[in-house]
Amino acid sequence: MTVPSLRLGATRLCATLGLMTALLGTAAPASAETVLRVAMTAGDIPLTAGIPDQGFEGWRFVGYNLYDSLILWDLSKGDRIADIKPGLATEWHVDPGNSRRWIFTLRKGVKFHDGSDFNAKSVIWNFERMTKEGAPQFNAQQFAFARSYLTNFAGVEQIDDYTVAFTTKQPDSIFPYNLSFLMMVSPARSEELKNDANAFAKNPSGTGPYRFSRMVPGERLEMVPNKDYWDKARIPKQDRLVLLPMPEASTRTASLLSGQVDWIEAPAPDTIPRLKSSGMQVITNAYPHNWAYQLNFVDKPFNDIRVRQAANYAINRDDMVEMLGGIALPGYATVPPSTAYYGKPVKYEYNPDKAKALLKEAGCVPCNVTFAISTSGSGQMQPLPMNELVKAQLEEVGFKVNLQVMDWNALLQVGREGVDKHHDINGINITRATQDPFNGMFRFIMKSQWSPAGSNWGHFEDPQTDQLVAEAMNTFDAEKRLPILTRIHERMNEQAVMIWVAHDLNPRALSPKVKGFVQAQSWFQDLTQVTVQP
Repeated sequence: MTVPSLRLGATRLCATLGLMTALLGTAAPASAETVLRVAMTAGDIPLTAGIPDQGFEGWRFVGYNLYDSLILWDLSKGDRIADIKPGLATEWHVDPGNSRRWIFTLRKGVKFHDGSDFNAKSVIWNFERMTKEGAPQFNAQQFAFARSYLTNFAGVEQIDDYTVAFTTKQPDSIFPYNLSFLMMVSPARSEELKNDANAFAKNPSGTGPYRFSRMVPGERLEMVPNKDYWDKARIPKQDRLVLLPMPEASTRTASLLSGQVDWIEAPAPDTIPRLKSSGMQVITNAYPHNWAYQLNFVDKPFNDIRVRQAANYAINRDDMVEMLGGIALPGYATVPPSTAYYGKPVKYEYNPDKAKALLKEAGCVPCNVTFAISTSGSGQMQPLPMNELVKAQLEEVGFKVNLQVMDWNALLQVGREGVDKHHDINGINITRATQDPFNGMFRFIMKSQWSPAGSNWGHFEDPQTDQLVAEAMNTFDAEKRLPILTRIHERMNEQAVMIWVAHDLNPRALSPKVKGFVQAQSWFQDLTQVTVQP
């Protein structure tokens, strides 16, 4: 088999280098101000109005910089998978008398960037903004972005100025994890702008470690330190953060080599030797990442488990890792093997003969499938050559694959809308985070998460799985919950819920001038501790 090449080519790279000055201007002149310039994989500036778009890259660079959530992620260490920590809430616990009620104590003394106070009223206002259609501040776009995290949310009430109580529809032992993705915006700023979401995005106000400075739509977003940030240890150490959308890997590489930026996401594997020889820092680390395909369980052919199993047996994951220059792990299941609840899932090792036999048994030869894929995006790694390799491997065993290529945000929209609007698509290649049981597993297998209400895009349904999930959510003791989570993960493989391919090692390249960065085992990273030398 011919493996698709990731070769950038010296001619193309040199040509791109030559264009960078025209695109971005000359390198920033020496001055007292230190600037960290980041080239993202996103094709546009992530939304600045609260919950961002552009996938988790939007949360990484905009969401957790301009804003805080009630619960944050501990990104201070690189030797363990990141877990949640107090954010705008200092403590939380389930009500001893009601397993559907969570009590949150809020942090005192926090102010939004506009000077207004953060308190319980702010929390109520924000959740009404995301959930209460008819409320003056209701934002349909924020509702769409928050929806999959709030499928079990029933309501929130104020107990006092700095205490709130959340009620869930069903007992939910991992509910706090979902609150980590919901950004708190300033009610005062929104009301000042008559709750105009577009106007708010142009002049946002949160409580995060960075303040909005200026934005050139489609080109750059600039933020400056919030000197009054409540966590004094995380007041940014650089004077300005500049975010630049660059979906082309070659453009990102060229801009770093020419000194136009200081940091690039997802360098192409074949450019890494060049980057290293030029003195750049190339940093990798394992993190909870799943590069896979969510499947359409409503229509043929993936409503037949034999076809799903055949697709998994057709994937030569070692070839994929080799093509990626070793900056990935083979993916045989939803979560990486280092995860506590990995268990002993069925392992679909490369077996083309078995794949062919299963397709023949299912009566699907040739087996026509269409996958929706992106040109770039958060966590998507190198989506075009990776999908071409998957296509070649599947077609070797009897599939006929059509790749429907689209922009990252367009693919995310297909994911939100669900299979009912996209019966012509048999699978979507949206990389997923697996940092907690809900986001890594539950939301793709629960019937209550059927799209568009949640993230179960293809409407997978399995009563045994739903029963296990309900048991896990009703088990508040972590040790007792672990074997249930393990069984859920194993059950996903038994049902061949996805086509699994790889787990990323999260490569990024930094200028030698960049110091102080600790790469967390997370989709999110803390830029506040980064310094840039002259």
